[in-house]
Amino acid sequence: MLRNFKILTVQLLCLAAFSQTDGAIVERIELKNFDQLLTYIQNTEARARDSIKLDASRFAYFDQVDVQGITYWSDSLRVKGFLLQPKKAGKYPAIIYNRGGSLDFGTLTHYVSSIGLGELARLAHGGYVIAASQYRGNGGSEGQEEYGGRDINDVLNLIPLLAAEPKADTTRLGMFGWSRGSMTSFLTLKRTDKFKAMAIGGPSTDISRTAIDDPELDEWWSEFIPNYNVNKKAVLERRSPIYWVHELPKTVPILILQGENDGSIPPEYTLDFAKELSKHKVPYKLVKFVNGTHSLKEVRDEYFGELFAWFGRYLK
Repeated sequence: MLRNFKILTVQLLCLAAFSQTDGAIVERIELKNFDQLLTYIQNTEARARDSIKLDASRFAYFDQVDVQGITYWSDSLRVKGFLLQPKKAGKYPAIIYNRGGSLDFGTLTHYVSSIGLGELARLAHGGYVIAASQYRGNGGSEGQEEYGGRDINDVLNLIPLLAAEPKADTTRLGMFGWSRGSMTSFLTLKRTDKFKAMAIGGPSTDISRTAIDDPELDEWWSEFIPNYNVNKKAVLERRSPIYWVHELPKTVPILILQGENDGSIPPEYTLDFAKELSKHKVPYKLVKFVNGTHSLKEVRDEYFGELFAWFGRYLK
């Protein structure tokens, strides 16, 4: 009897360990339309009240693709995210999208998101499987926000998650990030060779410079970036890819989308970053939009044209 109990205990421990495998999906909830999305937000997110401000016109493609709200394991944390796929059976290139903002401001379901679920549905409708994380500590996820710290694991753990999806071809894997998500994308790119191409918009490439320009943001970051007030210079430079362009792979082409009227990321920051890319022979294409603000909402059709052309060239 005792022997059987020990065997059962070991089996249960093994089962628990397996169930928390990074990238394993804990829960999937189908979201068939905009109304179901609103209900999902109300049930899962602390800032659910902001869902009433979502612009339904941005969700024109939402019911034309399969959308799931997911919870997956990352460092033994239950992290929230979304999975979007074409409805038609088949094998499709996959893209990991990295959201902007910090904490619950700018989540994939927040009304101010430059790229939210509506835009991701449009991208999925173009023939891609999209996985996107809310990051730890955000959008109903467990854990604490770190803004370029261990939250990078939440992105890396989307790779095995996608590999387990029948429609996703992870041999054709791309990455897309906006604002903070561009920083996240570069930090991810340093840690894996799985990506074939990348696109970034409203790119955050030098937050040490941003901290000087915006003292309020500097104070905001001090609340949730680990060791921020101990060694701020090192913390900021670690999260600013302009300081380590030489470490980026020269085999992953980067599309950069920049609004000339971007009030969050001045165009000159992006131009300085582009010069570093050129200096270190990292392949890229910079597209500037004369009337574009940080979200590029004024030119969505134009930047989607660039995105489809870019990922179509390198992933299809």
